[in-house]
Amino acid sequence: MQRLVQLALDLFDPPGTPAAGPSPVAAGFKPNQPQALVDQAPVAPKTIVSRPSAPAVPLPSLLSPAEFRHPQASREVLLGDAVVAYALQRARRRSIGFTVGADGLSVRAPSWVTLGAVDAALREKSDWILRKLSEARERQQRMEGGRIVWAHGAELPYLGEPLRLVLDPSHGFAGKGGALVAAVEPGGAATTPSLHIGLPHSASPAQVRDAVQAWLMRDARRHFTERLDHFAPLLGVRWASLRLSSANTRWGSAKADGSIRLNWRLLHYRPAIIDYVVAHELAHLRVMDHSPRFWDTVATVVPDYAQLRSHLRDEPAPLW
Repeated sequence: MQRLVQLALDLFDPPGTPAAGPSPVAAGFKPNQPQALVDQAPVAPKTIVSRPSAPAVPLPSLLSPAEFRHPQASREVLLGDAVVAYALQRARRRSIGFTVGADGLSVRAPSWVTLGAVDAALREKSDWILRKLSEARERQQRMEGGRIVWAHGAELPYLGEPLRLVLDPSHGFAGKGGALVAAVEPGGAATTPSLHIGLPHSASPAQVRDAVQAWLMRDARRHFTERLDHFAPLLGVRWASLRLSSANTRWGSAKADGSIRLNWRLLHYRPAIIDYVVAHELAHLRVMDHSPRFWDTVATVVPDYAQLRSHLRDEPAPLW
């Protein structure tokens, strides 16, 4: 008997909850791994019996099966009714690690494990792998559907609400580069607010995108600083610095020296979700892991953190 397979739980699921998220998932994490908002909980290795495995089924012999293909795939295997082409990397490790993300399935395996044993391990966990691949594909499709068109009149989410983009070169801005304008109908009812950017209607999509991003990043720093100052005293910690991130899969991080990193794209989400992320990172200044004590600390200031995490996991930010 040899320990060959180690899967990871959903990145957003706290210890003890079933894996159910579409976020990228990874395997083989170590306890001293840097902490991130995207929670990564190790799972006990699964012991299986080494046995001969049939070779991967060639594509020509299949009748239009479902297909998941990693852009750097080097091998493929039939899992259920789907052909899965995966990227295989040999690594110095004691178990096989699976990673399911937007690109597809990646596998890291020790050099002494045969290809047949790798495929056998994939077949044993085929239900889990296919579910994660389907969820990742659906998430990517939702993101593509929410891609922003950078032009006058476009809409993007801002603090969880629609924000209409107005190109207005004649506007006299009090701040830098843009101004948030609350629209009110004659009867007093509020309508969709607008972000006025000092660009002509002939501006290119890249110019519009860059101008909006610059404004959002300035506003994100202002909003995050305000919320850090709010939660730090409640948690009994002090933060030292704030840096903005543009990462695709990580919403925030914290270091023991009090430095905080937050993704400016969080500004697309409603304030309660931003508060959860801020509180999460500040809580790491007290507990630098994701143990029950850490989650108890988060719950002291954000009792409904689990629901907020689920929303952050299930509702991707728009593509830029």
